[in-house]
Amino acid sequence: MASFFEFLARNPYLLLFLTVGLSVAVGRISVKGYGLGMVAAAIVIGTALAVWASLYQVTLQLNDFTKLLFYYLFMYGVGLRVGPSFVNSLGKDGLRFTVLSLISCAVGLLIVVAGCRWLSLPLGAAGGMLAGSQTMSAAIGTAQQAVTAGAVTLPDGTSVEKVSAMIALSYGITYVWGTIGIVLITKYLPKWWGIDARVAAAEYEKEHGVTSTDTQTLTGWRMGSLRAYRLENTAVIGKSIREFLADNDEYKIINVVRQGQSIGADDDLRLMAGDYIALGGKQEALTQKMGLLGPEISDRMTLDVPLDQGEILVTNKAIVGKTLGELRAEVAANHLGLVKLERGSAPLPIVPDIKLQRMDILTVVGMPFAVQRAGELIGRVVRASVATDLLTLSLGMILGLLIGMIEFPAFGAKVGLGAAGGLLVSGVIVSSLSSRLRFFGNTPSAARNVLEDLGLVVFVAIVGINAGSSLLSQLTGMLALKIFLVGFVACSVPPFVVWAIGLHLFKINPAVLMGGVAGARSHSGPCREAAVEIGSNVPWIGFPVGYAVSGVLLTVMGYFAMLLSG
Repeated sequence: MASFFEFLARNPYLLLFLTVGLSVAVGRISVKGYGLGMVAAAIVIGTALAVWASLYQVTLQLNDFTKLLFYYLFMYGVGLRVGPSFVNSLGKDGLRFTVLSLISCAVGLLIVVAGCRWLSLPLGAAGGMLAGSQTMSAAIGTAQQAVTAGAVTLPDGTSVEKVSAMIALSYGITYVWGTIGIVLITKYLPKWWGIDARVAAAEYEKEHGVTSTDTQTLTGWRMGSLRAYRLENTAVIGKSIREFLADNDEYKIINVVRQGQSIGADDDLRLMAGDYIALGGKQEALTQKMGLLGPEISDRMTLDVPLDQGEILVTNKAIVGKTLGELRAEVAANHLGLVKLERGSAPLPIVPDIKLQRMDILTVVGMPFAVQRAGELIGRVVRASVATDLLTLSLGMILGLLIGMIEFPAFGAKVGLGAAGGLLVSGVIVSSLSSRLRFFGNTPSAARNVLEDLGLVVFVAIVGINAGSSLLSQLTGMLALKIFLVGFVACSVPPFVVWAIGLHLFKINPAVLMGGVAGARSHSGPCREAAVEIGSNVPWIGFPVGYAVSGVLLTVMGYFAMLLSG
């Protein structure tokens, strides 16, 4: 094996992508739905390879330039993802969930710092425990930045390599409960409080019209449908489409064929006996009024209507704050169907009285003119593009690095965001501007995911490899136990605090609050499990705001965990 590790030491990039590949493979392994994930696996695989090699007196090491490059790309990608939703979350509608996220992050940080000081844990433990207990892997990078930037004074006999190894070790020890714990706590908090979350969700669904349909699996069910009918009902003959839909607003008329000619579906068009009509609506609506028009027919010309699908970005100030129900009366809703609503990259149930926020994305399907008209009224229609604006990417990276150079006096020294924090801020700025202006900065989701996923897993893999050589000299059973206990408390306490405040002070519906607890930890897994546990999509309503806020806060707090515990 010695020759194999010597070969890897001579070929560092082969070592890097071997580690990345093994991390992805191991991260996919799960037992009863639980697994490490590729980021935590990268720490384990990288460290294991380095420790194994050290047994043969071979040192595996990768240079900091590669490590920092991938981490900087990751931080910029995070900023691009959360930018618009983070800015919007500061508005009044998201204020309660913003406050809950602030509390959760602050409590987690305080527990980690207090635990480090009380138990006299080695330098680096705080950053790793924060990242692991809060399952925010990005905090590893900001903790590393605090060390490499000289913001933390190293005690005598301690090297940067040893501190980095302690960050990686603490992260690995606390990550497992950080992941499993928040899922279990979020699922069972209502029961421990004596609350039936299923009943609370049902009440919310009834009051707000939320659907509980699980759309994540392949199913024969379709929310909407389009059927063709021959008009024979004398009560409808002679009415305009506008008049017909005013009496039957659960339907949409997509097309009319008269005497073998398709004549469209203008609102002022009057319906005549014998017309073939393409009628659209929800499945249940199409079966409630049988015979409303006449017999159902199979006619290709009637149903062969070109439809358009578009994502509409909410930017019009006149629309912000309106409910979906109010919006229906203002857009060409008779020719449109809303199939998806997203806020902060998280899906929301389509609720009639949910209020729209700036930068929400509505996915609609319908007549091309109606999609365009709705886009003009609501904001703008966003068309998917596979091209990435590399000029904006470069300028955004430059802006972030410059922001990171700004320093302020604090804690008896000069403190700044550092390059990583600056890039996070730059990503938020660029994505917020590009989402509003839309003429620059296009970064498709697939490209942004590459920045985030590859950037983080490569960075963490290198941290693990570089930490492995000095890990054995620091690790003891008592130290591991202390780190685990502090991480256990830091993971477990904040959700209870958030739940108590959200339930008793803010009076949030328990089913919605389950999503708020998950969002405050910036972790979608607990929200998904909560939705499955109570058989409702209601938890997703409380998720997006906290997800955006805590994602930024926990990342930055890795830096401050090192400062406060040093």
